[in-house]
Amino acid sequence: MLDSCKLKSACNLPFICNKKINTAGTSNAEVPLADPGMYQLDITLRKGQSLAARDRGGTSDPYVKFKIGRKEVFRSKIIHKNLNPVWEEKACILVDHLREPLYIKVFDYDFGLQDDFMGSAFLDLAQLELNRPTDVTLTLKDPHYPDHDLGIILLSVILTPKEGESRDVFQTQSLRLSDLHRKSHLWRGIVSITLIEGRDLKAMDSNGLSDPYVKFRLGHQKYKSKIMPKTLNPQWREQFDFHLYEERGGIIDITAWDKDAGKRDDFIGRCQVDLSALSREQTHKLELQLEEGEGHLVLLVTLTASATVSISDLSVNSLEDQKEREEILKRYSPLRIFHNLKDVGFLQVKVIRAEGLMAADVTGKSDPFCVVELNNDRLLTHTVYKNLNPEWNKVFTFNIKDIHSVLEVTVYDEDRDRSADFLGKVAIPLLSIQNGEQKAYVLKNKQLTGPTKGVIYLEIDVIFNAVKASLRTLIPKEQKYIEEENRLSKQLLLRNFIRMKRCVMVLVNAAYYVNSCFDWDSPPRSLAAFVLFLFVVWNFELYMIPLVLLLLLTWNYFLIISGKDNRQRDTVVEDMLEDEEEEDDKDDKDSEKKGFINKIYAIQEVCVSVQNILDEVASFGERIKNTFNWTVPFLSWLAIVALCVFTVILYCIPLRYIVLVWGINKFTKKLRSPYAIDNNELLDFLSRVPSDVQVVQYQELKPDPSHSPYKRKKNNLG
Repeated sequence: MLDSCKLKSACNLPFICNKKINTAGTSNAEVPLADPGMYQLDITLRKGQSLAARDRGGTSDPYVKFKIGRKEVFRSKIIHKNLNPVWEEKACILVDHLREPLYIKVFDYDFGLQDDFMGSAFLDLAQLELNRPTDVTLTLKDPHYPDHDLGIILLSVILTPKEGESRDVFQTQSLRLSDLHRKSHLWRGIVSITLIEGRDLKAMDSNGLSDPYVKFRLGHQKYKSKIMPKTLNPQWREQFDFHLYEERGGIIDITAWDKDAGKRDDFIGRCQVDLSALSREQTHKLELQLEEGEGHLVLLVTLTASATVSISDLSVNSLEDQKEREEILKRYSPLRIFHNLKDVGFLQVKVIRAEGLMAADVTGKSDPFCVVELNNDRLLTHTVYKNLNPEWNKVFTFNIKDIHSVLEVTVYDEDRDRSADFLGKVAIPLLSIQNGEQKAYVLKNKQLTGPTKGVIYLEIDVIFNAVKASLRTLIPKEQKYIEEENRLSKQLLLRNFIRMKRCVMVLVNAAYYVNSCFDWDSPPRSLAAFVLFLFVVWNFELYMIPLVLLLLLTWNYFLIISGKDNRQRDTVVEDMLEDEEEEDDKDDKDSEKKGFINKIYAIQEVCVSVQNILDEVASFGERIKNTFNWTVPFLSWLAIVALCVFTVILYCIPLRYIVLVWGINKFTKKLRSPYAIDNNELLDFLSRVPSDVQVVQYQELKPDPSHSPYKRKKNNLG
């Protein structure tokens, strides 16, 4: 077995080699040299018996994870709809000591949702006899409900001591990482998928049609397409990007579903894409037959190489290396506008330390680690155990695809047998970052509405090409991986209703004002309005519309720079967000009491839809207001440039020619580019402008003066 194994490195992690496409993870730091003693653990995952049912149909879709030293080293395939699954999968794991047990965890796979826990057990490696095959039967338990019977897992294991050969391979891996300046590129490429259409899908509704949507999954990465109502031949034309972690590729699971309001969605069919069979740096058109159903899905799949994200120690800093800094500045200089339009800029984040974190464990301590996210790029620091003032000293680098993205830094407490506990979070828009400044950011709660305990020290640098960033503003935003579905919330529904009411009231008040001019409630005002009306109508030209908007933007700009800022802090939204946070806390405590909600599932889904529609309408109005309020100066300047261009075009070119060019472009777009994704540049622009809720969430809280790094230094001197 050893000859066929490929050793993969991981930070403080045992080696693993599998005959299937299972991985040990990716390296975050330099690989340490091996201990004199090293062992090979050969495991055969046989089967499970009498496992727990986690799905509504009384079955489960189980898979198994092996973990050593709190790190995942193996993941089995998924056995669908079976409580007595047979895997017969083999894996070999190289470990450098026997102090850490092998943890076995079983989960129920839920596509698009969080997988359900089905039980865990552990195997004490120190109790195994060397060089002797052993059959092991493990009883699965839930640490929170130790009396529940969750079934058994059957394994065959053999532990063999290894010397010499493995150590040489280990040292070779370590030297190779040193040559790379101890940087670990966490993925090796990007898989871009364009979902074009479905053909002859299965009718799932009584009207002979379906409301289809598609789910994609590659490892932990998930996407969900939009729903196409009442059709068997849907046209999606949506694009999704996945990160490719392995050179040899992977399997993308694709399932098609029919949306049903008030009950569980119907399964239409499934298919897979084997990425190892596709060549790189070219686009493949695939027409996939749906298994367990009817019809086809048409996709475009492109694999591209990438080395855009990395982690390194604080001593390895790209921007402090003068040669590397000059190379980065050259890459994003104004002269390279049309070179790789998707590569907008470079982001470097130094995660230095945190102070005064919340104690999440019964010992009064925490085991904090930090997650740094930029859109779908997600990197983690190591865990600092039993410490409320951890120091990470890590440098993260990202390539920026959208300058309007928000950097999210979240601190968690690591727990061995359950999901990590939330300790705090900050959200930092890239355009608000001050380069090279070490700042103490006050950690916020999950809703980003108020402070929680602790601060985190970050130093961030952003380098970007402004022209590329402006052009990328006019194309659709990158979708994030599937997140938790929205749930019904009284406070959220009320908040969205009030937000939309405020937008509508602006129009109502404007209508009342115009009507008061017609009624001559104020003769001087009505006379002025009448003269203005005659002047505008007599002299009106189409170019005056963008000109008026341009003047409004300019007027607000001069108000702001003159100190007469008419923008007010939205305390109403802040109060509503705080109320919502309190309600979320209550919901978390009562999460097991779901009977009543299940009974009114249909009503809840309708209410959630109304809640989301209210949010979209309110956000649209708030984004328009915030464009003219100079909430994001970069976008307001971009709007000024666009309005100037539109004004000149409308002034110089007759309207019929503009409409003619627009119509020819629209009619020939599909002929010129059959698989082009439809978009609206104005809506794409507005999607980058934050709503009032996002403005509150992105506000930086003022840290306690006692946390100032200068005061800390002064105290240490004393």
